[in-house]
Amino acid sequence: MRKILFIVAVLCILFTSCGEDKSIGIIGGADGPTAVIVSKSGEKIMYQQITPEQAKDIMDSDEEYALLDVREQDEFDEGHIPGAILIPYTQIETEAEKMLPDKNKQILVYCRSGRRSKIASESLAGLGYTNVKEFGGIIDWQYEIEK
Repeated sequence: MRKILFIVAVLCILFTSCGEDKSIGIIGGADGPTAVIVSKSGEKIMYQQITPEQAKDIMDSDEEYALLDVREQDEFDEGHIPGAILIPYTQIETEAEKMLPDKNKQILVYCRSGRRSKIASESLAGLGYTNVKEFGGIIDWQYEIEK
């Protein structure tokens, strides 16, 4: 009984933290989570979470995409995935529409470890981008990197 009360208490804290009306849902697939939905005050924001391998498959296909690195300039200069454009995650709100004018284009987003790419993907979705795919960090990238 104590375990159940503890779980209920933790869930209550998670769903009411910081007084914001915000919930997060994950749509699962056979291979794990495939999309993250964030709802804030009734607003739904969505982006798709994929693996680095799935991102590489898209890059190797004939599909059109933009590859977005959301790290800082010095990190980008140390090494990035070929073809990536840089918009630091802190500048997504001000720079995305200038550098990525097609809001329906497939955008593959990465950072160093996956934390900033998730934040940037949520911001892009909130700006109206409809085909955002976040694949984590360059530390998990097993393919070519250029400097």
